[in-house]
Amino acid sequence: MIDQKTKKNFEKKPIIGTKYTIAISSAKGGVGKSTFATNLALALKNIGCKVGILDADIYGPSIPKMFDINEKPKSDGQKLDPITKYDIQCMSIGFLADQQTPMIWRGPMVTSAIKTFTQKVNWKDLDFIIVDMPPGTGDTQLTFSQEIKMDGAIIVSTPQEVALLDVKRGIKMFDKLGVKILGLVDNMSFFIGDDGKKYKIFGEGGVKKTAEEFQKEFLGEIPINPDVGKTSDEGKPIVEASPEHEISKIYLDFANKIKSFYL
Repeated sequence: MIDQKTKKNFEKKPIIGTKYTIAISSAKGGVGKSTFATNLALALKNIGCKVGILDADIYGPSIPKMFDINEKPKSDGQKLDPITKYDIQCMSIGFLADQQTPMIWRGPMVTSAIKTFTQKVNWKDLDFIIVDMPPGTGDTQLTFSQEIKMDGAIIVSTPQEVALLDVKRGIKMFDKLGVKILGLVDNMSFFIGDDGKKYKIFGEGGVKKTAEEFQKEFLGEIPINPDVGKTSDEGKPIVEASPEHEISKIYLDFANKIKSFYL
């Protein structure tokens, strides 16, 4: 059932070649947003969806490293072809520039790049396109929220208050701009030591409490696991590298929830 806020999105431009556009956001850097976006995309693929991922972080693109993509997209002079890896259609500014080259761009250039990626890429028959949003509440977020049909946003955060301060700003931004928030995810919520005890080094319950405060759904927790960082650094995220891993199963649960919202 689509609510009134989501209906407003139908007046905005959809990303051609896709059915549903889902933003992964936090408004805070360093909370594992790109890791979440890549693994959610792979989990959706594993349950039978056709998926693309758009790296919207112009200043700090992560997808080229996390998917081990070192080639440039092909172009016919009018549109770019996404690069397919692990059956995921991918696009990132990192495919067009050296990964160590800083993007010293002002706002209008960022907006122009985002419009290119949403209007001039040959996305093909996607059920979902997952958008890895940059930190903050700036030009990229406003361009997506005001001009592009966004079907939902997932907010990712660690549980400590310093991260949640920015997250709350992000929630208010999406609410104000009429983008439906599908729920909040508590990432890096704890780790289990060699002694078998659960350690909550970033605090406890902050994300769930924030979800309740803003009347949003709490989607669940993802514990810290060194395998996640290792596989991402190797260019083959955990869901692809080890589908039976306990972390992969958590992402599959998230994917089934997202699929049930739309398909």
